[in-house]
Amino acid sequence: MLSCNQSCARWLGALALACASVPAQSGNLVETIVTVKRSVVAVGSSQPTRRPAVNFTGTGFVVGDGLTIVTNSHVVPEALDSEHKEVLGIVVAQGDGVAFRPATLEVRDREHDLARLRISGAPLPALALGDSDTALEGRQLAFTGFPLGVMLGLHPVTHRALLSAITPAVMPSLASRALDGRSVAQLRSATPFSLFQLDATAYPGSSGSPLFDPDSGAVLGVINMGLVKGTKESAMSNPSGITYAVPGRYVRELLQHTSP
Repeated sequence: MLSCNQSCARWLGALALACASVPAQSGNLVETIVTVKRSVVAVGSSQPTRRPAVNFTGTGFVVGDGLTIVTNSHVVPEALDSEHKEVLGIVVAQGDGVAFRPATLEVRDREHDLARLRISGAPLPALALGDSDTALEGRQLAFTGFPLGVMLGLHPVTHRALLSAITPAVMPSLASRALDGRSVAQLRSATPFSLFQLDATAYPGSSGSPLFDPDSGAVLGVINMGLVKGTKESAMSNPSGITYAVPGRYVRELLQHTSP
């Protein structure tokens, strides 16, 4: 017969084993979206003589001290029409409407298609960066951005995403003639990198959206491109179910750069 101490110890051991086998309660994506949406912004430019004055080019999100914006490099114009006072900036919610806030380009990372912008004034809520190296195939993720931009209104939209594969940034081509200059340069790169391939649909305008953990909201990547057939206008009726994201490790590197 077991003593009281022995039986209690055995009971506690069984209880600990049972608790260890019970999966942790998943976070509430509904609550996470509320938090993430406050940090997602539209990226574009404003020009007084243009109609509409604000031109939407993609999505971005706030990190760090609340004045730093991360987006895709291809979302940021290569040049602005300074003669007609075109200004780079972001669009954020303000009361019942939206407001344009000027921004400056601090760093552009063309290799990983990332860019870091800086705004002034009151800081915005920032998202935390997670460890993208822990993201494994099969993990459930989500991303929030502005699909098709003003075509659907500037309302943040969230999509679920399955991390279906971690693939090379440049896929092998069946014919050498199909490789463009950028692809060849990446193939020759001394530091090749991988992208997250997602089982999800992203539309034009989603570029630059944060890819995050549904439980914590921690950013694990940046939506880079969707394989969309046809033109932007046909994207809603004929989308592809494959989307790519740049792993968050390159966002961390971007934030450490001190010059463009």
